[in-house]
Amino acid sequence: MMSETLPSDYEGQEINRLTLAYFAISGLDILGALDQVDKEEVASWVLSFQSHPRSRDDLDNGQFNGFNGSRTSQFQPDGSQALDHNGSHLASTYCALAILKIVGYNLSRMDSESMLISMKNLQQPNGSFMPIHIGAETDLRFVYCAAAICFMLKNWSGMDREKAKDYILNCQSYDGGFGLVPGSESHGGATYCAVAALRLMGFIEDDLLSKSTPSSIIDVPLLLEWSLQRQTVDGGFQGRPNKPSDTCYAFWVGGVLRILGAHKFLDSGALHGFLLTCQSQYGGFGKFPGTLPDLYHSYYGLSAFSSLEESGLKPLCIELGITDVAAFGI
Repeated sequence: MMSETLPSDYEGQEINRLTLAYFAISGLDILGALDQVDKEEVASWVLSFQSHPRSRDDLDNGQFNGFNGSRTSQFQPDGSQALDHNGSHLASTYCALAILKIVGYNLSRMDSESMLISMKNLQQPNGSFMPIHIGAETDLRFVYCAAAICFMLKNWSGMDREKAKDYILNCQSYDGGFGLVPGSESHGGATYCAVAALRLMGFIEDDLLSKSTPSSIIDVPLLLEWSLQRQTVDGGFQGRPNKPSDTCYAFWVGGVLRILGAHKFLDSGALHGFLLTCQSQYGGFGKFPGTLPDLYHSYYGLSAFSSLEESGLKPLCIELGITDVAAFGI
C-alpha cells in the first residue's frame, strides 16, 4: 500500500513515501518475509525517484542529485506535468539505498558519482549537513544519513569525514548523551545518529567496552551512564529524562548500547515485556502500551526485538538500520 494508494491516515506523509516503504520492506526482511514482495518491481519503483543531472555542468549548480521522497516532489512548482523537479533529500536517499540493498539490487549499477559529488554541496562549514539543496535545518540526523549513504556506496568522496566527526563531537552534552545540534538537550534519536555515524565512518570500534585498552574520541563512560538511565521502571526506554517510555527508543537507545557492547547491562527481560505490551491485537506495535499500531513504531519494535536476539527474526546491522544479510551478505 505504501507504493500504491496510501492509507488515509498516512496521506499527510505522502512526501515521505520512500521512508514509509523503507519501514515496510526492511520490516518484512527482519521477519524473513521478503518473498511477499516482487523484489525487481520494488527496485524499479525506488529507482524511479532518483534525480539525474541533465549534464555534468549541473553538478556545480548546488543541487543534490539523490532521491526524491515521493512522486509529488518531482512535479514542477509551476504545475506542469513534467517529472523533472529536483526535490532530492538526504533521508529519502538513505531510505532508497537501504531498500535497494535489501532487495538485492547491485548499487554499482547506478549513477553514484553525481550523487556523491552533489552531496558535498550539502555539507556546511561546521561539518553538518542540510538535507536538501533549497535549505533546511542542519543537525545530526543528516550527518548520519550522509555517512550511511557513503558507507553503502563504498565511497567517502561525498563528505568531509573529519569535519563531520568534529561536528558530532561538539554535539555531546555534559551528561554524556548527544543533542541534535551543539548545546542542545541530549536525545535518544540524536545519540543513535551520533554513535552510529561515528561507527560507520570508522572513528569508533564496534563493541568498545570489550577492548582491553579502551580509548575513544567520545566520553564513553558518561554516554553509557546516560543511555542506561533511559531504561525506566516499566522496562521500556525513554528518549529524554522525565519522558514516558516509547517503543522506538528501545531501538534508538538500545542500539547505542549494542554498538558500545553494553547491551548486557540493560534489563532485557523487562524490555521484552514492555515491548509486548505495545504490540497490538491487530498486528504491529504502537507508540505506548494500549495504543493503535503504526508503521514507524511497528518497524522499530521489530528492530528492538531483533537486537534482543528474538527467535525467528533476522539479526540487524544496528548502525546501518538493515539486516546483516542485506548489509554484508551474511
